[in-house]
Amino acid sequence: MRLPLIAPAELSAEQKPLYDDMRKGIASNFNAFKSEREDGALMGPWNPWLHQPAIGKAIWDLTLAMTAGAVLPDNVRQIVILVVGARYGAAYELYAHVAVAEHEGMAPARLGALVAGLKPTDLSTNENIGFDFSYALSRGGVLPEPLYRQAVEAFGQTGTNELIYLVGLYALVSTTLNGFNVPVPERE
Repeated sequence: MRLPLIAPAELSAEQKPLYDDMRKGIASNFNAFKSEREDGALMGPWNPWLHQPAIGKAIWDLTLAMTAGAVLPDNVRQIVILVVGARYGAAYELYAHVAVAEHEGMAPARLGALVAGLKPTDLSTNENIGFDFSYALSRGGVLPEPLYRQAVEAFGQTGTNELIYLVGLYALVSTTLNGFNVPVPERE
């Protein structure tokens, strides 16, 4: 870990409101995995964001907007997030979203394939589109037109937009985690 965790008592005046907002959001949206130390210091991507509160707030606001305005089914969202996390080899991202997917009942064989960067064999039509879309887009270059058209047909323009932004957001989160070498907490 390249940035020390910041205990709540050590937060600056600029960091404190962001910390409070993130902690509140984490409690309501990201509670299937460990996100804070016993003293309340935030772990995962939230710690680097606190170290740079102006940037961190912008990323946090995007995260909240992506959560509040979600139109994609959550199983598709989790597949997309795991595909991106696997592409980047972002250990904390995979740890966190495997926990979320397990909490939502995703089968171990499917999770194993996704975190290995492989396509599970049991995906529904919409899950296949989510996998193929995020797999292609996270490898760089222009998204193939047939995949784009499939997404629009399956999820509408708003859902397709969400797919693109979700891949981008979790590429940013994964890059943050990898750049700062954010560790994975012990699983309970």
